[in-house]
Amino acid sequence: MRLTRRVRTKLVAALASVVLGTAVLAGCSSEAGSSSSSAAGSSSTSSTSSASSASTDGSQTAAAVLADNQDVHAKDGDTESDASEAVEIELNGDSASAKGKGVEVDGSAVTITAAGTYRLSGSLNDGQVVVDAPDAKVTLILDGVSVSNSKGAAIDIAGADEAVVVLADGSENTLGDTDSYAEDAEANAALYSAADLTIGGSGSLTVKGNGNDGIASADGLVIQGGTLTVDAADDGIRGKDYLVVSGGNVTVTAGGDGLKADNTEDADRGYIAVSGGTVKVTSEGDGVDAATDVVVTGGRLTVTSKASDDSSAHGLKSGVITVLEGGTVGIDSSADALHSDSAVHLAGATVTAAAGDDGVHAEGDLVISKGKLTITNSNEGLEGKDILVSGGSATVTSSDDGVNASASDTSSDDQGGQGGFGGGGGGESVGDYSVKVAGGTLVINANGDGFDSNGTAEITGGTVVVNGPEMNGNGALDVNGSFTVSGGTLLAAGSAGMVVAPDTESEQGWLSATLDSSVAAGTTLHVVDSDGKVVATYVTSKTIQNVVLSSSAVKSGEEYRIYSGGSASEETTGGLAKSGELGDADEIATVTAGEAPEGGFGGGPGGRG
Repeated sequence: MRLTRRVRTKLVAALASVVLGTAVLAGCSSEAGSSSSSAAGSSSTSSTSSASSASTDGSQTAAAVLADNQDVHAKDGDTESDASEAVEIELNGDSASAKGKGVEVDGSAVTITAAGTYRLSGSLNDGQVVVDAPDAKVTLILDGVSVSNSKGAAIDIAGADEAVVVLADGSENTLGDTDSYAEDAEANAALYSAADLTIGGSGSLTVKGNGNDGIASADGLVIQGGTLTVDAADDGIRGKDYLVVSGGNVTVTAGGDGLKADNTEDADRGYIAVSGGTVKVTSEGDGVDAATDVVVTGGRLTVTSKASDDSSAHGLKSGVITVLEGGTVGIDSSADALHSDSAVHLAGATVTAAAGDDGVHAEGDLVISKGKLTITNSNEGLEGKDILVSGGSATVTSSDDGVNASASDTSSDDQGGQGGFGGGGGGESVGDYSVKVAGGTLVINANGDGFDSNGTAEITGGTVVVNGPEMNGNGALDVNGSFTVSGGTLLAAGSAGMVVAPDTESEQGWLSATLDSSVAAGTTLHVVDSDGKVVATYVTSKTIQNVVLSSSAVKSGEEYRIYSGGSASEETTGGLAKSGELGDADEIATVTAGEAPEGGFGGGPGGRG
């Protein structure tokens, strides 16, 4: 299944490159924001990733994605070894001794040559532990071990079918390697394994990767337990085929990527999965970087990824799909907080993100179906080709567009730039992009366009609240193509320079009120029907001059009055109050539902005006 998807990616790559390179994309984004997005996302604009975006289903569950990948080698109980049956190896500074078979000692070099369990204790000041037991399963129990090696890896599992490292209960263990490796060195981490590697136990392990990576496996790597502290010159923890964390307490500081799976040759490998434990990553490269998939179903993952130069440091990055289905994820990145060359699915996790560029960026599908997403800071909040919100709650704060359905290489020149026309009425082209809200809650606080699609938009359910821009060069709503509302609630407030409203053919009524003058932040506004009933109450969070409302209480063709003053209930969703009282509020506008305000765009089939 995954293989088919990848083959399609390669076949259509060239065509996708031509199409994306010649399309004229439109919208009302600021030039600064667009150029920033293009620069930080440059690594994901290749023809291959563009084509991949058309072939990955963003609604996939974590179980479906993992079932499509290579099975994990580790089993429950792998790290519950009986030390009483182990071969004892004592490390003595510049020498070592062993009590049992399967061990060769040459000065400070210890080589394990047979299957079995080996218990190591003591220290090697400048030595190495090597496992050379092809086709064998070898378990190393580290019980107060300290190994440093000025010439290479501290532990080199050069040959084995499978290796297990157990951190003995209460033990403290440290590993440190050389400060440089030859370019063609196979063992290039302080703890290196050429075989599948499992790490667990209840002790601690501190790893100093002086010359390259901290912990690395050329196959799969599974962390089941223990307290791991890794400080690496390059990547912190790397499993080529996969990296799985199901338990333990892991802290990584990396000059490169924090967690990494980099098999780009096999379609069912190169993935990272977190199902338990606590993981904290601080990196100068990507915090979590998977060639294929990133899947989080449990545990707590905290990532700080800040590049020290002009390179891109995403928080979580996937080549195919990111699925966040459970657990708690916190991200602070200098580039995108969540970035996928194809798809992202927020499916139940609690995610808090701050980003120097996009909060969530997907070259293809961006789906929010469950859970809680809070983007505290971003350039653009949610950016993808096709964006679907069907459940959960998302709160987005952005300096540019809040939600933007577009291509990653769309420039502000393509979108018309500041001061251009809003909606399709300005003559902008309609691209193959979409935003759909079918359920859940979406709250947007944007300085650029709030709810923006360079293609079409559709609201069939849920609640959308847009606290849009104060400047007239952008609008709370900006849709190039058709914009229909058939259910749910929409409240969008912002400046009056680029007003866009839903199409007149929308099944659900809507109104758009442009006020004679702007009202300040903190103003309580009420929408009142002809019977004097308050149908909506909204408290502004910034200066605004236009309000768009669509709900089941709004009937097309009927007259509504806008009042300023009175009171709102304490319970609000992005400023949209559960209820309100007019009190001594003043009437400031009268509108007819279904009519676009003068100078605005709305009501045109398939576009604005």
